[in-house]
Amino acid sequence: MPLSRITAFASLFAILSGSAFGGTLSGTVKDPGGAPFKGAFIQAKNLATKMTHSVLSDRQGRYRIADLAPGRYDVQVKALGFTSDPHRGMDISSAAASSVVSLDFSLQKGAVEWTDLSNHQARQLLPAGKAKAMLVTTCFACHGISTRMAGRRQNADSWTRDVDYMRDSMHYFLRNNVNDEAARELVSYLTTNFGLDSSLPDSPAELPAYDKVKRGTFSDEAMRIAFVDYDLPGPNRMPWSAPPAQDGTHWIPYYGRANMVGRLDPETGKVAEFHALYTGTAAIHSAFPAPDGSVWFTEQGANRLGRIDPRTGEVGEFQAPLKDGIGVDRGSKHTVRVDAEGIAWASGSPFSRFDPQTQTFHEFPEIPTAYGVGIAPDGTVWFTEAIPGGKVGKVNPKTLEVTKYDVPTPNARPRRIKVDSDGIVWFAEYNAGKIGRLDPGTGEIQEFPLPGASPTPYAIGVDKDRNVWYSSMDLDVIGRVNTKTGEVTEFPFPYPENGMREFYPDDRGRMWWASPPNNKVGYFVLAPGN
Repeated sequence: MPLSRITAFASLFAILSGSAFGGTLSGTVKDPGGAPFKGAFIQAKNLATKMTHSVLSDRQGRYRIADLAPGRYDVQVKALGFTSDPHRGMDISSAAASSVVSLDFSLQKGAVEWTDLSNHQARQLLPAGKAKAMLVTTCFACHGISTRMAGRRQNADSWTRDVDYMRDSMHYFLRNNVNDEAARELVSYLTTNFGLDSSLPDSPAELPAYDKVKRGTFSDEAMRIAFVDYDLPGPNRMPWSAPPAQDGTHWIPYYGRANMVGRLDPETGKVAEFHALYTGTAAIHSAFPAPDGSVWFTEQGANRLGRIDPRTGEVGEFQAPLKDGIGVDRGSKHTVRVDAEGIAWASGSPFSRFDPQTQTFHEFPEIPTAYGVGIAPDGTVWFTEAIPGGKVGKVNPKTLEVTKYDVPTPNARPRRIKVDSDGIVWFAEYNAGKIGRLDPGTGEIQEFPLPGASPTPYAIGVDKDRNVWYSSMDLDVIGRVNTKTGEVTEFPFPYPENGMREFYPDDRGRMWWASPPNNKVGYFVLAPGN
C-alpha cells in the first residue's frame, strides 16, 4: 500500500476513535472454501465504553481497524448467510503504529434469517393475509419485522399483549387505524407467522420468491465505509436522531414512551438523560440545540414543545393550542428547528412558530400539515408536505408570508429537508425515490433518481463536498448522491432494519445517525480513496 494511502487511513481511524494513539486490529476474512471474502462486517465492541467499530472486508478479504482505545473487546464478523465464532474479551492496548493485533476469520455456511430482511423484502415474502396490509403500512411506519417480530416466537396471548401495548402507547398514531377488530386480525396474522407453530419456513431463502428480492453485491467503493456506534443506557429508547451541539455533545430524542432526551459525550460514550414533564406517551420526535445553548424538543404524542437548559437540567414544556381540551386531537409537533433569533419553528399539524419571549404560538392555516423543516443561512424557513400532492415551501420569517413550490414528480411526498451553506435546498422524495434540489433564487427544482425497487429516501444529509447522503427505509441501505454527476453509490449498514430518520454532519466530517429499532446512535465516515 502506498505511503500516502497508509497516512490517509491513519487519519481516518483517528477520526473514528478520537484518539491518535491506540491499538490496531487487522486481518482477513475467508469464505468456506478458503477464498477471500468481500463485504463482511467486522465489529469490535469495547466492553467498557460500549462503543462498537464496524468496518468491511475488501475484495482481498482484508480489514483494518486502527486507533482503538485501550481495553477489552468482543470481536465478531457478520455476513448474510454465513456464520463464524466470535472472539470474546480480546485485549487491545495502546501501541506503536507498527504493533498490530492480527485476527483472521473463516466463515462457515449459515442460513438467511427472517430477521435479516429489509422492509421491501418482508413486503414481498410475507404470506397473504387480512392483516398484512395493515402490518406493512401502519406498523412499518415506525419499524419492520426484524427487531420487533421475526426474532420473537410467541403464542396468541403474548402477541395480544404486544398489540395492546402498541395501541395504548401509540394511541395518537394508531387510534384511527387499529380498532378492536383490526387488532384481533393482526394478532391472528402474527401468531400464524411468528407464533410457536409458525407456518413460515425456517429461512426466507427457502421461498422461490427470495431470489427475486435478495440483495445484490455492493461495489468496491462501498467497502470504504466505517461506522462507530454507541449503546444507550437502557432498552427501547428508540433514538430518532443525534444532532451535534456547539460543545461537541449530541442530543438524542427518544420516541415512544421513554419520554426523555439523551445527551451523548462521543469521547466517553456516556449518556445523560433529561425527563420530559408529560406523563403519557410524549413521543419525542425531534431535539435540536439552539444558538443560546438550550435544546428544544417536540412531543408528537402531546402536541407540545419542550426546552432543556443543559446548565441547570431544568425542563420546560409549552402546550400548543388545544381543541376540546385534547392536544393530540388538535394537532401534533413533529420536527423542530431554532433560528438565530431564538424562534422555534415546528412541523406537524399545523406548521407553527413559537416565540419563547411571549410564549405564544403562531399557527399557519395555509400549512395544515408539514413534515421536514430547515432554516437557510439567510433565515428563511423551509418545509415539506409529506402528503399526496405535497409541496416544498418557505416562510419569510419577518413577514410570515408563505410560498410553495410544486415537486415535478406527482405524489412524491417529500419528507426530510436540508439547506446547505449556499442556501440550496435539498429534500427526500419518499414516494418518488428521488432526491430533490431547489434553487431558491430561481425556484427551479432538479431531481436525482435513486436505484432499487423501493428507494424510499428518508434521512438526508449534505457533506462538505455537496454529496447528498440518504437512508432507504425499505431497502435498508445508505446511499450517496454525487450531485455533480448524478452517480449514486449504495452502502451496507451493520445492523438489520436501520430505520434512520435524520443525518447530521459534524465539523470533523462525520455523519451522525440514530437507529430506533437497534437502539443505537453513531456516525459513519469514508476511508480515503486511491
